[in-house]
Formats: sequence, C-alpha cells, structure tokens
Amino acid sequence: MRAVTELPVEIFGNPTWHAMHSRHRHLAVFEGGACRYLAQVAPFGALAERGAEGFRDLRCLMEPGESLWVFADGIPAVEGLVADGTLPTLQMVLPVDVAIPDPVEGIERMSDASEMVALTDVAFPGFFRPRTCEMGEYFGIRSDGDLVAMGGERLMLDGYSEISGLCTHPAHRGKGYAAKLISHLARKHRAEGVVSWLHVAAANENAIELYGRLGFRLVRQVTLQRVTALAVDTHHPAK
Repeated sequence: MRAVTELPVEIFGNPTWHAMHSRHRHLAVFEGGACRYLAQVAPFGALAERGAEGFRDLRCLMEPGESLWVFADGIPAVEGLVADGTLPTLQMVLPVDVAIPDPVEGIERMSDASEMVALTDVAFPGFFRPRTCEMGEYFGIRSDGDLVAMGGERLMLDGYSEISGLCTHPAHRGKGYAAKLISHLARKHRAEGVVSWLHVAAANENAIELYGRLGFRLVRQVTLQRVTALAVDTHHPAK
C-alpha cells in the first residue's frame, strides 16, 4: 500500500488533543497539560507533552480502576498510574482525487444511542458509549427493522473528519454493508469540503484490505497506549 502524507504529523501525531481543543471541547474535561473525553463519550485521554507531569495531570482526571487510551509510546513512572496494553494503529486517508461510488438506498441517520451501543458491543465492547454519538453523525442499515450495520464520525478536526464506529452484526456480514456506509460518509465529507480519514488496528488485515479497495491510503503507524488508574486500596494497601 503506497504511503501518502495528507495528514500533518503536528496534528495527527496527537489527534485526540487537537480534537478536544477544537470541535470537541464541549465533550472534554481538562487539567493542566492533560485532557480527556467525558466517561460516557469515549475512553480517550491526551497530553500536551508526554512527560511525567502530563501523565500526573491525566491521573487527576481518572477514577480509580478506570482506563484510558492515549497516543504515546509507553509512559514514565507516575504514582497511581500503570501502562497495561498497547495497540499499534494505522492512520489512513482518502485522497481527494479518489472517486466515491454513487449513493445507495437504505442508509438512515441514527439517533438511538442504545441501539448503537448494543450493536458495537458485539464487536468492540467499551469503546462506543451512550454519548459517543455526540462526537459526529452516525448512519445505519436495517434488516427487518433491526439495526445490523452502522458507522459514523469520531475525531473531528478542522478540515478532517474521522470515520469510525464501523460495525456489522455477525449474522449480516459479507453483504457489503461496511463499504456502503464508508462511501456514504466519504460522500458526506466531500460535500462538506473535509477530508475523510480513519484509524485501524495494524493487525486487522481484513479491514485494511477493505479500506485499500475503497481508495484509502496509509499515512503512518501510531501507538495507542492504555493507562489505568490504580485503586486506592491497591496502591496503598492497609498495613
């Protein structure tokens, strides 16, 4: 897959920070050099600088036992905070000269958060939450009245809208629903004058292949680091 550079590293090296300091400010809370999305919105935090002070500020925004994902390669030693997982992730972009398929029928704008949470919990439990749908617009496909596939927008930056939340119920896979939803979102973005981009786990070969067929191109690999706030009784055991 040919690499392209339409996503500037000064923004997309730390996209959650820039989203929460621009179009998603109303969905975030802040402490010093750290910020995070509200717990019902998304499990992401961000730092202005990835040193110990920034992680200490982030710890102040977390409840004991809570986990957040941040764009970072490991963390420094910070009291009450541990690193407990990494997710190598690719950033991909849809170049503006790539043709988008014609519209199809049967795609509707979603408004019922509970429906979306129930569907996404089948594929990636915990990432899509009751207020995640406030990050952008979401669209779905139904079968016999039931929501069976969906996708929408997550990180919103000036001039760039992330495609995310793509999910198809296992009983309805192989019908091309994901491709139709991606094309629908990409067409929406073109009409708005913004660039479509996305994140995908580096190990998800099927999704990467699909995005490549639809015209998305690899920009770079980044690392999502999961950090967890230690519970008080775990970090300070009773004597």
